[in-house]
Amino acid sequence: MIQEFPATGALLGLDYGSKRVGIAVSTPDQSIASALDTLHRSQPAQDAKRLCNICKEYRIKGLVVGLPVHMSGDEGEKAKQARQFGEWASRVTELPLAFWDERFTTTMAHKHLREFKMSPAKRKQHLDKLAAQFMLQAFLEIEDRKSAPSAL
Repeated sequence: MIQEFPATGALLGLDYGSKRVGIAVSTPDQSIASALDTLHRSQPAQDAKRLCNICKEYRIKGLVVGLPVHMSGDEGEKAKQARQFGEWASRVTELPLAFWDERFTTTMAHKHLREFKMSPAKRKQHLDKLAAQFMLQAFLEIEDRKSAPSAL
């Protein structure tokens, strides 16, 4: 972590994927998360510029990156990649970073989108940002944020 994680101010939730990153934003009082966008990854410089612009526009005070851990709680290759992505995002935005267990967020997002009877193409368009919203909302609702998966 760059600095102590903020208890107030908007947070950006990032649901890491090698091709797409779901993005959600919290209210400044850190009570409600909303789906924002999906970053279709390209070149690191372009991704960094887009991420920094979002952070500036929404006055983001901290990043929460979803950590895809196994059912056992162990971390595999995807979790390692998510940690690397989170560290990179924290460096380029100069914002503090927290990781959060994202198990079931994509499944919940799929279920939620199917209930709206969206076409598969439409669901794919919203899936990542909705998963980011669910992950960030879970982080906002936890009383002890120190129980979040820590940086290695």
